[in-house]
Amino acid sequence: MMIFNILSEFQDGITTITINRPTKLNALNKATIKELHRAFKAADEDNDTRVIIVTGNGEKAFVAGADISEFAGFDKEKGAKLAAKGHEMLFDFVQNLSTPVIAAVNGFALGGGLELAMACHFRVASENAKMGLPEVSLGVIPGYGGTQRLPQLIGKGRAMEMIMTGGMINAEQALSYGLVNHVVAQDELLSFCEDIARKIKNNSPKAIGEAIKAINSGFKSGVNGYKKEIKGFGKCFGTEDFKEGTTAFLEKRKAEFTGK
Repeated sequence: MMIFNILSEFQDGITTITINRPTKLNALNKATIKELHRAFKAADEDNDTRVIIVTGNGEKAFVAGADISEFAGFDKEKGAKLAAKGHEMLFDFVQNLSTPVIAAVNGFALGGGLELAMACHFRVASENAKMGLPEVSLGVIPGYGGTQRLPQLIGKGRAMEMIMTGGMINAEQALSYGLVNHVVAQDELLSFCEDIARKIKNNSPKAIGEAIKAINSGFKSGVNGYKKEIKGFGKCFGTEDFKEGTTAFLEKRKAEFTGK
């Protein structure tokens, strides 16, 4: 399926969403953010989709940032509104999906591109990946969650340094920082992510959705993550997936989960 700036392809339980603006290094403009929202929403609502992979078209960039030309003339009210809308439509939306989202980071992931990758549930990078939040070099700060998610992932000190210098780190540094889970050759990136996706989709979609909620809640101010875990644990007992999983275990067979 092609929607202007986005390619979305489903195969064997996995929906792969590709940002398709290679001549612009897949930069995020308002239209692309809207299309990404629709693509993620459709995949999450599709019962056959068990895992979502998001990547960028071409070998140069995952997403090289936001489209600066769209907001260069904004005042402070418009700037705040831009950030709030982006959080709601894409970045917070992706983080809180019940369907697991893997970022396959090929090439540059800068500014809004790194913020999108960080909103995903985890990241795999190609060897040529370069990541950074260069916003301060434009006289602004990261506005799509970068100041919050980067410290959560790599620690306050390293995040402060990355954001204040506006510099880039390579794939091996990102791996050592814990920003990405794996680094693989460029031509193996998607197949590697698909292998992980296949392992995930063998498990209960209901349980995975509750696990995502519980993990995310631990990073929210004023929310007791342990209570969320207890509630989610209890909810799992009322699902068909729980009955199937425990029955299959006792019968020494592979579970066939339906996500109900």
